[in-house]
Amino acid sequence: MTRSAPHPPCALAELGVVTALGVSIEETWPRLVAGDQSRFVERDDLSPGVVRRFGAVVADLPAVPASLRHLACRNNELALAAYQQIAGGVDAARRRFGDHRIGVVVGTSTSGIASAERAFRERAQTGRLSADFDLAQMEHGGLPEFLTLLAGVRGPHYAIATACSAGAKALVSARALLELDLCDAVIAGGVDSLCQLTARGFGALQSIATGITNPMSRNRDGLTLGEGAALFLVTRDGDGIQLLGAGESSDAHHMSAPDPAGGGAESCMRAALADARLAPEAIAYLNLHGTGTPQNDAVESKAVERVFGHGLACSSTKPLVGHLLGASGAVEAAFCWMLLARRDGDAMAVPPHRWDGATDPELAALELAKPGTRVAAPLPVAVMSTSFGFGGSNCALVLGDARP
Repeated sequence: MTRSAPHPPCALAELGVVTALGVSIEETWPRLVAGDQSRFVERDDLSPGVVRRFGAVVADLPAVPASLRHLACRNNELALAAYQQIAGGVDAARRRFGDHRIGVVVGTSTSGIASAERAFRERAQTGRLSADFDLAQMEHGGLPEFLTLLAGVRGPHYAIATACSAGAKALVSARALLELDLCDAVIAGGVDSLCQLTARGFGALQSIATGITNPMSRNRDGLTLGEGAALFLVTRDGDGIQLLGAGESSDAHHMSAPDPAGGGAESCMRAALADARLAPEAIAYLNLHGTGTPQNDAVESKAVERVFGHGLACSSTKPLVGHLLGASGAVEAAFCWMLLARRDGDAMAVPPHRWDGATDPELAALELAKPGTRVAAPLPVAVMSTSFGFGGSNCALVLGDARP
């Protein structure tokens, strides 16, 4: 359904990002557009007895402040590393609006489960939980509580846990908080960290790739897990990079498999276009969900073809950082933000689609970006990112830039 009135401005005013590609925008950008796959690491501790590749963050992360010790876990360390990059903007928003007018909405699926795994192993060995473990670390709500206390804000704060669409849906919720006048600014995004639960779970589903994920290939054999964080400061400002539109849908087809007809994927993309009041031809680049699993790629490629036809440059960035689960929608929106922010004249560099080039005749033929691809991007320019989660929880975001 087409909305009757346009949304007011929704600026993605500040961005902090942490992935295997880097712990800042400056580190991440050149590796992103180069299609750098060198950042994956091999580990045998997440799937005991099996060596797998993961998009792990290997850089040192900041320590959680002593005052928030009960919330100290790797997930919140990743969140802290991303938050520090937007802290100046948050402080300015606090002075401008007041602490009570700034909210926090973040997506996650793992929260601090890795800390719980270590604590429970220690209890099995010693009969006692480790002294530094607190149940709040593994609660989904522990992440927004941590960021709220860290930032010193007092607006609404909550977590979204809709699997792989959570980070994207957090941005949609942030826009709603602004439009409902419950907040004047929102810290929004997603954070997820590696743990045995997800590694073993996807292993049990036979969904993990033997190497690095190979989306859209006839040789694709699954996803590669990763970790990271992306946090935005979302405001009503009318300039800068904007969240132009969003679309959400629910397949309700199966607890883990997507609707094979791709109806939910298609409808959320069309809804995002309608919300942004844009035709498909207005999108300059599409960041695919692109997990590299047999089912996702079959469904997604056909849905994209139905919405956009042929010729739209697209790529999956999961072969560069892994699948970040609850953080993936926010991180991939962050990658789109970087493309817009680094636009050069009327052209824009896009991330290459890293795969083996072995086309699958069963998939719709998409225009997968090659290394060095630049697309026409005259103002106003718009890009889309898609996220399709377990249970058929889908979300598509349209980001745009009209700056001179």
